[in-house]
Amino acid sequence: MFHREGQKIITITFFLVVAIILAAQFYVSLEWLRFGIQIGGLVLLILVLQFFRNPKRPVTPNFDEILAPVDGKVVVIEEVDEPEYFKGKRKQVSIFMSPVNVHVTRYAASGTVTYSQYHPGKYLVAWHPKSSTENERTTVVLHTPKFGEIGYRQIAGALARRIVNYAEEGEQVTQGQDAGFIKFGSRVDLLLPLDCDITVKLNQKVVGAKTCIASLRKQDD
Repeated sequence: MFHREGQKIITITFFLVVAIILAAQFYVSLEWLRFGIQIGGLVLLILVLQFFRNPKRPVTPNFDEILAPVDGKVVVIEEVDEPEYFKGKRKQVSIFMSPVNVHVTRYAASGTVTYSQYHPGKYLVAWHPKSSTENERTTVVLHTPKFGEIGYRQIAGALARRIVNYAEEGEQVTQGQDAGFIKFGSRVDLLLPLDCDITVKLNQKVVGAKTCIASLRKQDD
């Protein structure tokens, strides 16, 4: 299954590759060169298909857990001052996506969208410390039943040149539901309340809509 954001690119690439293969077949006389061109075209199509793949991941919503919004590797776990919306301290968990990861953004929790804002900006490499505040990005905040308000940022990287965000203020959303897409290598920051327990570690690989990122802090008896 492929993401709707890739339909146009996949179609164009398919016809382009077919044209390349046919042209090589009829107009390139050297067998090794013809074969190389045709294989190169097929590799290009496979790369485009794998980038826009959108695997089905059924989720039973769990109000006690925050799930990973994307596939990738945890590169930041720290307490930060968030100036845009929360204007205070938050626990930040950042997930870096390489070009080979699934690039679908999924809602980390069920709730109501209370804030959704796009910001133009730079294209620093996604792991740069200033990418969270200076790169092109979108900031989304959800009001959840148990965690209160949580936020996430889709951040463009050096290769990512388009962020797609489906979140609209006032919308009711469900954990694991498709929330957008980032084209070519990027990063997502989760902004969580201080009283939650982070359940992942630095450099851990996570899977969108499957890996638990944070849970409610257990109360002492």
